[in-house]
Amino acid sequence: MTSDAHENYLGTRHFSSLDGLRCLAIVPVTWHHSTPRPLPGFLGKGPAGVDLFFCVSGFLITTLLLREKTDAGTVRLSNFYARRALRILPLYYAVLLAYAAFAWFLPESAPQRAHFFRTLPLYASFTANWFADFGVAYPILFSFAWSLCIEEQFYAFWPWLVRRLSRANALLAMVAIVVCDALAERGELSWLLPPGGHALRIVTSFATPIGLGAILALLLQGARSFSWLWPVLGAKWSAPVAFALAIALLISPSAPLFVFQLALALLVGACVIRERHGLSVVLDARAPSYVGRVSYGLYLLNLTAIGSVRRLFPEHAGSAAFVFSCSFPLALALAALSQRYLEAPFLRLRPRFLSARAQPKLGPSDAGAAIVTRARSV
Repeated sequence: MTSDAHENYLGTRHFSSLDGLRCLAIVPVTWHHSTPRPLPGFLGKGPAGVDLFFCVSGFLITTLLLREKTDAGTVRLSNFYARRALRILPLYYAVLLAYAAFAWFLPESAPQRAHFFRTLPLYASFTANWFADFGVAYPILFSFAWSLCIEEQFYAFWPWLVRRLSRANALLAMVAIVVCDALAERGELSWLLPPGGHALRIVTSFATPIGLGAILALLLQGARSFSWLWPVLGAKWSAPVAFALAIALLISPSAPLFVFQLALALLVGACVIRERHGLSVVLDARAPSYVGRVSYGLYLLNLTAIGSVRRLFPEHAGSAAFVFSCSFPLALALAALSQRYLEAPFLRLRPRFLSARAQPKLGPSDAGAAIVTRARSV
């Protein structure tokens, strides 16, 4: 049975539940942006949605790379980067240009204006999370780009490793990266990475959930490791239990962040290891699937919608519920327009950059999550 399940997994061309998981990620992120200040308790856990985005992305990208390597014998890096560019860059640079126009019309004395144009080259080169100064007392324009920077930096090195290493060695490499990041976060590598230096900031900018998603993909690809995971992730109840565990850890004030992120990886695994699972009725429903498909646009445009609502209704600007209930439909409409008129023409070019053998259709990839600050504890 495990062998048949593994064959079914390898033959799956579309993991439909990933769109529903993206919906679960983008809704709390948008809620977090709608709050005028960080909220205590569960309502203040919106930033955790970014970890789910990262975990889905790490799994999806690694699975695409592994399957291309299996089908075509190698990973065509030029094709990979062309597909990623067509997916990510058009909307990203369009929104960045819109922010530049907005910043240009701010008063010259506004600190946000000077900060934005000083940081603009870093946003454009996806290095803001390494070199930008986010420790300021005023709001920062386009600060959510830090998560996209992390995604792009993951794309910069991981496909090369998957291409050149065996699956087992790629697994060891990603485990080593995750461990080094954890040690650096705890200050255990201060002898090598001086506190406050750029080297430490670069190493600790790696997102552990991306690594856990990649590890999940590597384990599910192999028949033996798949058989190890199947009893835990392959039952109908596995996905609901993993979701409940993630929520429980999210609520717990003392739960380690890594354990929560590990629960998210288990959730992703339970939702992809088999087509029908305990949450498929909810995640595969039409509404969450659509929200997940346009989540990249939502991710880039939700702050625009939130800012518009606050300007139109200044008397309600401090009400998170009002701002969220008005801005989310607006952001969804903007994302739908973006997908149809801006992104779709570029996405139609992507089949030109497929390998000789058609790649599996695993669903549209997003680029991460847009939030102002990265939660370091659950």
